[in-house]
Amino acid sequence: MLTRLEIENVAVIERTEISFGAGLHVLTGETGAGKSIIIDSIELVLGERASRDMIRTGAQCARVFAEFSDLSPETVALLSEFGYEPESDGTLLISREVQADGRSSARIGGRPVSASALRDIGRSLITIHGQHNNQSLLSPDTHVRYLDAFAKNGELLESYAESYREVSKLRFELARLQSAEKEKEGRIDYLTYQIEEIERAQVEPGEDEALAERRSMLVNAERISAAAESAYDALYGREDSAQTLLSQSAADLEGIGRYTQRFSGLAERLRGLQYELEDCVSELRELKDELEFDPGLLEQIERRLDVFYRLKRKYGSSADEILAYLEKARGELAEIELAGERAERLAGELKEKTAVLSERAAALTESRRRAAERLCGEVMEELRFLDMPGARFEAAVEPAEGFTAQGADKVEFYISTNIGEDPKPLARVASGGELSRIMLGIKNVLAEGESVATLIFDEIDAGVSGRAAQKIGLKLKQLSRGRQIVCVTHLAQIAAFADRHLLISKGERGGRTYTGVTDLDRQGRERELARIMGGIDVTDTMLRTAAELLDTSDALVNART
Repeated sequence: MLTRLEIENVAVIERTEISFGAGLHVLTGETGAGKSIIIDSIELVLGERASRDMIRTGAQCARVFAEFSDLSPETVALLSEFGYEPESDGTLLISREVQADGRSSARIGGRPVSASALRDIGRSLITIHGQHNNQSLLSPDTHVRYLDAFAKNGELLESYAESYREVSKLRFELARLQSAEKEKEGRIDYLTYQIEEIERAQVEPGEDEALAERRSMLVNAERISAAAESAYDALYGREDSAQTLLSQSAADLEGIGRYTQRFSGLAERLRGLQYELEDCVSELRELKDELEFDPGLLEQIERRLDVFYRLKRKYGSSADEILAYLEKARGELAEIELAGERAERLAGELKEKTAVLSERAAALTESRRRAAERLCGEVMEELRFLDMPGARFEAAVEPAEGFTAQGADKVEFYISTNIGEDPKPLARVASGGELSRIMLGIKNVLAEGESVATLIFDEIDAGVSGRAAQKIGLKLKQLSRGRQIVCVTHLAQIAAFADRHLLISKGERGGRTYTGVTDLDRQGRERELARIMGGIDVTDTMLRTAAELLDTSDALVNART
């Protein structure tokens, strides 16, 4: 529910703040006073397209701030989906700013938000109805949702959606297998060739690295051999080798160890180094013996590395990657060879799941048809009350072309406003006054299933007057029970039903035009209703008539409570 609206430098409004509550809010005022600016500002803060033309002359930017409370679960879920959350007190703060260069920015709770995300969130907060635009009821695509809400089809829809997802997944998988079947023979030949090529090579894990190291040793055998001989000689081969000197040093310290433990401990450490050195010498001897140059072995290694060179160009940069590719190819080949069997199994499963989907779709269709009959009866009752006794309303539930995400039905609302005329699609109703009453009648019937807490009706009174206008006012009052209604009107008969009556007035100060908003009390309401009914001069008779209209409206509401 919208609780507060602040507007700054939008058109002729320099700055104004409006508070809202529950119930029916009516906005009245002279033509051009700025009533439409209020609605435009609300649309702006809900993510609609921004234009620099809406900035007040002389200002650098326009700003709109809105506060909402009592958020619906749908709004909270959408906020979470986009990474936002309400304030700690449960309110939601949204602001929008338009710069003189045409750029705009929006924030939720002080954090930037994209216009598209703001529009999605905004639709869950407020629905705005004008004469011919912004009316979701005029779009056939929305009619099935309205009918489902009226029928309370939540559980049926959830059950159907589960089956629809399962069937869609199976169809996709089966189509993929059938597509692969067309290329099956060629792919089998190609994979078989690759597998045989790798298997012939008898690749071992890490083999290419071991061969490369072995080749490096053979190619550099002379240099390696010389260095290894020199190291071996220094460690073991000479009379003054490291091993001899280390052994002698340990023996000398052991000889004096009986005089002090410090030398004895040092001698033990040297003996430990001697044993480690002996291990190094032994390993060096083995490596040295392997360094004999063998031209035949080098040639074998070169040929083997050439095999790896060719394989690496196709299957990976190492022996391990080549083996991984081999396993992948074997798996794909096995899958293709079993594709026919798997496709047959999937086809059987798809048949079973489709049967379940058909049953659930049929249950949904039956529920919709039953609900459509009730909906038509209730809407026509509303239209008769709104002085359209000859109106015929139909909710057509027809088969769709196959299964869709919403079921197996197409739903569209039809209306005939005159006796003897065939019903036509709701979107083709031409009369603004008739359209307003039709929309209000449908909305009143569907109110229970409507999740949006705030409905705004912009000049719903177009083309109506007198008795019909009074009935529209009464229906708006009824619709406002449990939700917030904001209505822009030019008719006193509608304004008389308001819980809050806001007067939009325009004045001049210092050569500039200013728009203000006044929350009217009982006396102010009487004057404003008299002005609407009478014209330029408000007489005592007009004021008495306005007071009587307010009393009559209260009595009508009380009589229907």
